[in-house]
Amino acid sequence: MKKLLPLLALLPFFAHAQRFSKDEIKRFESKAAQVNIIRDNYGVPHIYGRTDADVVFGLMYTQCEDNFKAIERNYLYQMGRQAEVDGKSRVFEDLQMQLIADTADAIKDYGKATIWMRDLLNAFADGVNYYLYKHPEVKPLVLKRFEPWFPLMYTDGSVAATDFGGATVSETAAFYGKEEKVGLTRSRPSDDITALLNEREIGSNGFAIAPSRSASGKAMLYINPHVPFYFRTEAQLVSDEGTNTYGAITWGQFFVYQGFNNFCGWMHTSSYADVADLYVEKVSQQNGKWFYEYKGKKRPMKQRTILIRYLENGKLLEREFEGYYTQHGPIIALRNGQWLSLKANNRSDEALAESWLITRAQSFSDFKGAMGIRANTSNNTVYADADGNIAFWYGNFMPKRNPAYDWTQPVDGTIKDTEWDDLHSLDEIIHVYNPSTGFIQNCNATPFTCSGTASPKKANYPEYMGPDGENFRGALAEKIFSGTVKLTMDELVARSYTRYLAAFDVLLPPLFKAYQAAPDSVKQPFTDAVKTLQQWDKYAAVNSVATTLAVEWGTLVMKDLPRPASVAAGTFQTQRVEQLMQTMPPKQLLAYLQQATDNLKTRFGTWEVKWGDINRYQRPADGVFDDQKPSLPVAYTASTFGQLPSFVSRTQPNTQKRYGYSGNSFVAVVEFGKKIKARSIVTGGQSSDPSSPHFTDQAQGYLDGKFKDVWFYKDDVLQHAEKKYRPGQ
Repeated sequence: MKKLLPLLALLPFFAHAQRFSKDEIKRFESKAAQVNIIRDNYGVPHIYGRTDADVVFGLMYTQCEDNFKAIERNYLYQMGRQAEVDGKSRVFEDLQMQLIADTADAIKDYGKATIWMRDLLNAFADGVNYYLYKHPEVKPLVLKRFEPWFPLMYTDGSVAATDFGGATVSETAAFYGKEEKVGLTRSRPSDDITALLNEREIGSNGFAIAPSRSASGKAMLYINPHVPFYFRTEAQLVSDEGTNTYGAITWGQFFVYQGFNNFCGWMHTSSYADVADLYVEKVSQQNGKWFYEYKGKKRPMKQRTILIRYLENGKLLEREFEGYYTQHGPIIALRNGQWLSLKANNRSDEALAESWLITRAQSFSDFKGAMGIRANTSNNTVYADADGNIAFWYGNFMPKRNPAYDWTQPVDGTIKDTEWDDLHSLDEIIHVYNPSTGFIQNCNATPFTCSGTASPKKANYPEYMGPDGENFRGALAEKIFSGTVKLTMDELVARSYTRYLAAFDVLLPPLFKAYQAAPDSVKQPFTDAVKTLQQWDKYAAVNSVATTLAVEWGTLVMKDLPRPASVAAGTFQTQRVEQLMQTMPPKQLLAYLQQATDNLKTRFGTWEVKWGDINRYQRPADGVFDDQKPSLPVAYTASTFGQLPSFVSRTQPNTQKRYGYSGNSFVAVVEFGKKIKARSIVTGGQSSDPSSPHFTDQAQGYLDGKFKDVWFYKDDVLQHAEKKYRPGQ
């Protein structure tokens, strides 16, 4: 039922600024006096304070300075409140989020939090609120005041910290919206490749090099998350309580998500380990009430009223849904007439504690102790440290389940055999510690090739722990790190920035075979294009016509790749692409080549277009891409085609050229020892303000793989200081 909110309810939505009490302002100012911020010559904030809470306060203030909009947007997503800004197309997406994570639970967790965690949560809220107090010109879309329980809705730092077990927004709408056609797809770019992807970015890379494979004899870590551009900030947190951490921080969170401290470093990649399951519930209705069956007995459904607000024609409306819950979790989908419930661990105070504690580890034992909380549901972890250890864990939160069932599909919710048992211990999940091969690689693919011949053995683990197969990036990474060369930091970056497009080892041979088998009359229009591809070395390059042709043609071919049966099946796994190429008719391969050349001719007058002429980096101030505005040529492609670095580009509205919008974000290389050596680069620059000198000052280095030095020690920070201040100054 739609309701028009009364004027009184609308006032907070349209208010221009949140008022804060005198006591709150006094508290803000007292905390600000304990914090020192130094912005270096790239605008990166180095935040110093007496306590951990002090540096969290300072961090949130600097995050707001750099991109308050992104902070608010992340919390609107996590709390299921996007429709209040974007309208009813977000209603069922918001409903999904509110079904799986109740703000009331986060508030309860805040109430029972340890003293140290509550101090951090309070500092988080105070830092954001002090910024809003000092900047009344900033107009929040919805969240006029930030509460200390907010981070308990968003606890592990990933792009989307929720796992729906494979349930789609369409299926949620089918159950709760019945016949309505509202919000049936999760928002994502409409590009012909990205439309094939699952609801997560798939391109992150993490590499660890042992002292035996390092030219310096010290362990190294390569950090390379792939997310939408500008999704994270870069910062350093230093307190007198022992925190000294540097790295990438997701907007709105107060811990370093991917980075390093003075002893160790960690890189998280998105995991396909099975941590959320769908259950088929047998339901019935009696006297107007719903029941579900378990072990032959009927149990009453729990119900919770969920209120979703959404904007329509300038008015804020609200709609009530009755959420249904079994012992497994919320009814999240209607599929083939069956009610599906979701069992997951999407919101956890323990996950937030784990995220913070790993940043403070000062030994391998410390790090394992923090990881031993086992509350992170979305990440794999690649690790290296100053003692020369390297390690890898595939997943973290891992429930014990009956291996007789296929957990990639919905299971029977009426029987005990499908219930989760206790969690697997840290040493029981798929892992490798100090492999004899001296390297670890994870590229969102199977963990069973992570260290070459020293990789974990698939037969030693239940299928649900590592259900996914290999992808082209993983296969390439294993190959390039399996040699005996001792790497320097520069060589590690160079290998990790390789532009080789491994997918075309599989994609092109069937095309060449189809061309050779075709009659001369059919061959003639394709001769020059096929010759161009045959002479290509499969390395992407700005001056390469073959790269343009291959990517345009390969994009069309990939459109025929069937969607995977489950998240774990992986959209661009090597096996699935190989099967596609074995079954695609030769005529279709040639037809796609014709279509690719025709498309290029339509856009540019010829198909012989250099890749760098149409594949561009641009960071427009207004967010609108424009072929007439300055941009930079880019050699890289999407990681879809097996390239280790990722630059996902597409034509934008009213453009003929392709512009990047996702891929490499914060990238760093770290060498551990008595003294940390590190270099990093981010997409464009630190600031989201177009008038800032740090809006695009890192763009060329980002495109060339030329990293900037990280100033980790305070003496170095002071030597490269651009600005020193306290919050509020």
